[in-house]
Amino acid sequence: MKIGIFDSGLGGLIIAKSLIQAMPQYPFVYFGDTKHVPYGSRSYETIYEFSRNCIDYLFRTQDCRLVIIACNTASIAALRKLQQEYLPINFPERRILGIIVPTLEYVAQRGLRNIGLLATEGTIRSGVYGEELAKIDPSIKVYSVAAPLLVPLVENDGDKFAPAIIHEYLEKFSGTGIDSIILGCTHYPHYKKLIKEQACEVLGCDIEVISQDEILQESLSDYLHRHPEIEQDITKNESPIFITTDITGAYLAQANRMFGRKIEILSATVQNMGS
Repeated sequence: MKIGIFDSGLGGLIIAKSLIQAMPQYPFVYFGDTKHVPYGSRSYETIYEFSRNCIDYLFRTQDCRLVIIACNTASIAALRKLQQEYLPINFPERRILGIIVPTLEYVAQRGLRNIGLLATEGTIRSGVYGEELAKIDPSIKVYSVAAPLLVPLVENDGDKFAPAIIHEYLEKFSGTGIDSIILGCTHYPHYKKLIKEQACEVLGCDIEVISQDEILQESLSDYLHRHPEIEQDITKNESPIFITTDITGAYLAQANRMFGRKIEILSATVQNMGS
């Protein structure tokens, strides 16, 4: 059995790369729903439908024991319903994890108090980061800035336009006194270095940039350690698999750039399960 990594597009390849490098003994299957990217501006009902169909594909055709939703928007809009309604009926012994909780746990451990959140419109609209961090510590403040253009830039090789757009987004944090910025979308670490450089210029060089590709390895390793019954089911030492719902030459070239080497990407047709 394998570990699935699901994302709304190619952005999760950054998460996949970090997990594959840190945990090479495990067989990972990356699945990007490039046919429907971006998720950030869609309704929760639509995001749930897309996410459920893709995760069902990973369970039924790729024999995944565990699937990680490496997408903030899908984690917010679909994870709970998938765990509470879809899994018990279809795959009661398997598990689906999200990316929000590991990020919240990291922030809590760091003792940060004035946090900037750079995220999609859907993630910000949910208010989940502010609500959950307030439960951990009511004194924590979250200042949110929607960055809807970053996902299309990543997906469509728009790097040359990124500096001006990122600078404009970061300027919206001016005067807030933030001590950190959460990159609240798995596409955003593609611009991690640029965001760090521009945050230093715009907001001060003591701003910590929290990138989810640097968080998830420890969280997944700890989860597998606490659940040996899952870890023991996972086959060891198999090559990673990469799948998308739509692949073009441009997508393939961008995927290779994001992953850092040439990878073979398979195309999948995902069946709509209905309501």
